[in-house]
Amino acid sequence: MKGILVVLDGLGDLPCKALKGKTPLEAANKPNLDYLSEFSKFGYAYTDGEGVIPESDSGVLSLLGNPKLIGYRGVFEALGAGIKLQRGDLALRANFATIDNIKDKKLLDRRVGRTLTTKEATILAEAINKNVKLPCKFIFQNTVQHRGVLVLRGGFSDNITNTDPEYHTKGVIKIRDRLSYSQPLDDEDNTKYSSDMVNQFIDQSFKVLNEHKINLARKDKGLFPANVILTRDASMEIPKINKFKDWASVSYMPLEIGICKASNIAVFSFPYPELENSEVYENLYSGLKEAIKFSVETIKENHKNYDYFYVHFKETDIPGHDNLPEEKKKMIELIDKEFFSFLKEFTEKKKIFSLVTADHSTLCEKKSHSADPVPVLFCDWKNTGKKNFSEKEALSGKLGKIQGKDLLKMVGFLK
Repeated sequence: MKGILVVLDGLGDLPCKALKGKTPLEAANKPNLDYLSEFSKFGYAYTDGEGVIPESDSGVLSLLGNPKLIGYRGVFEALGAGIKLQRGDLALRANFATIDNIKDKKLLDRRVGRTLTTKEATILAEAINKNVKLPCKFIFQNTVQHRGVLVLRGGFSDNITNTDPEYHTKGVIKIRDRLSYSQPLDDEDNTKYSSDMVNQFIDQSFKVLNEHKINLARKDKGLFPANVILTRDASMEIPKINKFKDWASVSYMPLEIGICKASNIAVFSFPYPELENSEVYENLYSGLKEAIKFSVETIKENHKNYDYFYVHFKETDIPGHDNLPEEKKKMIELIDKEFFSFLKEFTEKKKIFSLVTADHSTLCEKKSHSADPVPVLFCDWKNTGKKNFSEKEALSGKLGKIQGKDLLKMVGFLK
């Protein structure tokens, strides 16, 4: 084995009042990462280019050495969910969400308060597939908790707007408070038909979901009902991307699984722990611990079979969206204690290089992705002195400013 790429989703941040002017990364107690820092070079990367706010798909694709690719999330989510796309199919990332009513479309929560269980979502998805009637064939498949994929079968156009208000225009993140119907972005009849089918699906699925017994029970418990589907990043074909040889990944969300499959990266995955109650962060910590345990076991068992591993931890992104800097700090500390302690010992002994970074920054106090660069740590076991891995230190690091697509080549992980 030559190297390990570790992506901490949404790691980058700005100073937080709740952490006395420090970022979660800066405030975290992370002795193992800081030990690696003593043998590392720092830098900072713009995954989608300066001034651009990356989405998760474009950020990951950039880190894997691809030029900026925007609006392809639908096909990667479908691939990661195990849906086989046919020529002409339209794939969209979907979220169960909550609105007050279909007339006003006021958005109450984009993710059903993060309390929707996968079991509930599976039952709701079955009801949608059974009761929604469109002029075309379709598949709606839930994946993990509030996440899902919509595939419209046939000949479509992907030149349409999103219905997710935070991602209304492909490649642009702007928080809005109302669902808006999909609109065609050209004058072609097929494009109008495509947006019409998405809108019909949303209207009909709302009728199915709003009075479903699961949502009635959720309301009785004081929980948000999962009564609407938001869609984004309609796409039809996987773009041309880098293909890797002798790479493996630990991925457990459909997006990263799909990107790795399309990149010819072997995927090792596990079933994400079921959300048993409304204790969202209890479940997130359970999921993170399982991801760490699985990652360590997978690397130990398979390091002789691959040159490089890509490990992606999703959980560090979520407290950023929820403005919970203390939780983000705790997650970094947990990863340091249970994963980087292993990585430090494993890589030092074998002189395996490590690259630690993020797909994008997620700012706690703005509850959103941002155009701020992500910190980069590259450990090549050449002693550089004691340092604290943080956004501030990264800005003055020897690697300097990096474009995301160039990072793997810069450190020798990609030829």
